[in-house]
Amino acid sequence: MKKIVVLGAGESGAGAAVLAKKKDFDVWVSDKSLIKDNYKALLNQYDIAWEEGEHSMDKILAADEVIKSPGIPDKAPVIQAIKEKNIPIISEIEFAARYTDAKMICITGSNGKTTTTMLTYHIMKQGGLNVGLAGNVGKSLALQVAESQHDYYVIELSSFQLDYMFDFRANVAVLLNITPDHLDRYHYNMQEYVDAKFRIIQNQTPQDAFVYWNDDPIIAKEIAKRDIVAQAFPFSLQRHDGIKAFIENNLLVINTPEQNFEIEQEALSLRGTHNMYNTMASAIAANIAHIKKDEIRRALGDFQGVEHRLERVLKVGGVSYINDSKATNVNSCWYALESMKTPLVLILGGTDKGNDYTEIEALVREKVHSLIFLGLDNEKLHAFFDGKVPNIRDARSMEEAVKQAAELAHDGDTVLLSPCCASFDLFNNYEDRGRQFKACVRAL
Repeated sequence: MKKIVVLGAGESGAGAAVLAKKKDFDVWVSDKSLIKDNYKALLNQYDIAWEEGEHSMDKILAADEVIKSPGIPDKAPVIQAIKEKNIPIISEIEFAARYTDAKMICITGSNGKTTTTMLTYHIMKQGGLNVGLAGNVGKSLALQVAESQHDYYVIELSSFQLDYMFDFRANVAVLLNITPDHLDRYHYNMQEYVDAKFRIIQNQTPQDAFVYWNDDPIIAKEIAKRDIVAQAFPFSLQRHDGIKAFIENNLLVINTPEQNFEIEQEALSLRGTHNMYNTMASAIAANIAHIKKDEIRRALGDFQGVEHRLERVLKVGGVSYINDSKATNVNSCWYALESMKTPLVLILGGTDKGNDYTEIEALVREKVHSLIFLGLDNEKLHAFFDGKVPNIRDARSMEEAVKQAAELAHDGDTVLLSPCCASFDLFNNYEDRGRQFKACVRAL
């Protein structure tokens, strides 16, 4: 019996273990951290052996194949040891795809992928399709394949997941943008990161679709040097030859072989330039899936948005508070700043991933009168921003950051949490950071 070892017992790992068990593999799960109670219960329900707080290398190195959590970096000793033994390592998504014939709508990009994934899923669900939500959002793809098969899956894919996908095929691949992110995981080599993102189109055929932002300079450069076999569905704010979605006379125009339609910009639930790109990508993907134009229009108008992405929290004392904790890189923060119309108090900081803050410098100078650096090590932020805005303060907790922001903000201002950085120095994850921000604002 083939031995499968699953490293990491979070959403993806626990789901992969269940699927492996149902497919009659000899399965064992190892997590260096403590396993959450709900995942322990799931593993126990299927009588799957597990360990927590350590890696038993003798058992791990006896595997025929390893399914790795995307959160475990290649430099981890356990991964290095597995590679030295030439044991194949794959992702949960790669494993799950072996056992389903469902159509895969896959979405990646440095920014906007969660919103685009959720919006695409919303449209397809509203359109009456039997669709699952997986990847970085929703339930584990493997668990859904094991317990509740769907005809379609909308999957948000990070570069970490794409790194360990080999035979997987995206029927619709959506690439929103590529800007520097996670460079600490790619030897600070931008081309390595770009190559990871472009793995989303590997194995595509002429019957598949490649949806991408036409005006992204990195994407354009890469397409010019790659052999793209899938059908191209580029989108842009401007109309050009071959563009499948664009803006004209305040209308979003979708123009694909499946169907053509228009919707007024004012009728869209998502606002801001960045969300227009997300909306275009989702609408094209829904068009390809043959959702009726009336259903697409309705879904684009009633979508509720994503928690922690430009999420309006409260207005307190004439000051608006916006939670953009999901902005974990500089480009994502740029989009947030670009969409703001009032003077700003901006909360930045966390675990730096090799950030270059030059991209947001002009917008910070133009719109931000106060900066609060929220992190254990703010030296790089001070080195770049000191002297460029009137007020700069440091905070070592969310409560301190929000109190300082309230002191610095004036009537009509906005306090924006858009950190540019990962959250792991002070918080469990970006969700924890965003929820603490909302709790502190509500306590003002």
